[in-house]
Amino acid sequence: MKRILTVMFCIGLFYSCHQEEKINAQQIVDKAIAESGGILWETHKVTFQFREKMYSSDYINGKMQLTREFVSGDSIILDTKYDGKFTRTINDSIAFLADTTARKYDNSVNSVHYFAKLPYGLNDAAVNKQFLGTETINGKQYYKIQIDFDQTNGGDDFEDVYHYWIGKEDFKVDYLAYTFTVNGGGVRFRRAYNERYIGKIRFVDYENYKPRKHVKFSKIAEAFVGKELELVSKIELENIRVEQ
Repeated sequence: MKRILTVMFCIGLFYSCHQEEKINAQQIVDKAIAESGGILWETHKVTFQFREKMYSSDYINGKMQLTREFVSGDSIILDTKYDGKFTRTINDSIAFLADTTARKYDNSVNSVHYFAKLPYGLNDAAVNKQFLGTETINGKQYYKIQIDFDQTNGGDDFEDVYHYWIGKEDFKVDYLAYTFTVNGGGVRFRRAYNERYIGKIRFVDYENYKPRKHVKFSKIAEAFVGKELELVSKIELENIRVEQ
């Protein structure tokens, strides 16, 4: 009987692993995007406030337009990214910027929108996906997905690598981590909190952590659970509006 039970356990374990192998990175990401709103990003205008600046995203003539608006002194500054071009207006007059300055502002606008919309955007043409298996964080099981980018259309930070933890049952992105090379490089780990659905689109805020000492990127979630990371900032979205 003991031998039979052992064989049955092994068969069950093999079947479970075999079933898990049937789902791939693309399928996991597709389900995560659908859970978080998916195509609604393309049919609705979304505006939100982040650190005293107002941001908006909207599809115009089939192309995404991203904006950032804020007050500086006596001036109202509007940054707009549309159809691969970046423009800045100051009090409704177009500002002429050096290419390096325009690229810096462009990247800044894109970065805020990118994190606000996650996981939407993970199907962009320059994105490469890899299924890294499963991992448990604080008792919840996750699919772990690695994201990196092609140099072509991958932006100035194409060398960055991301890890996403997507719930096996609910397909929600609860954690993410990334490596970066600018300003000396480093690793960051983010925990999603304050989940809310507005206009059927999922929005979250993030706690942003960094290691207290060197941690392998592949072990960053373990370091978080082991309280080896320190909180450095919070990414909070306010005054969110979703309009048809």
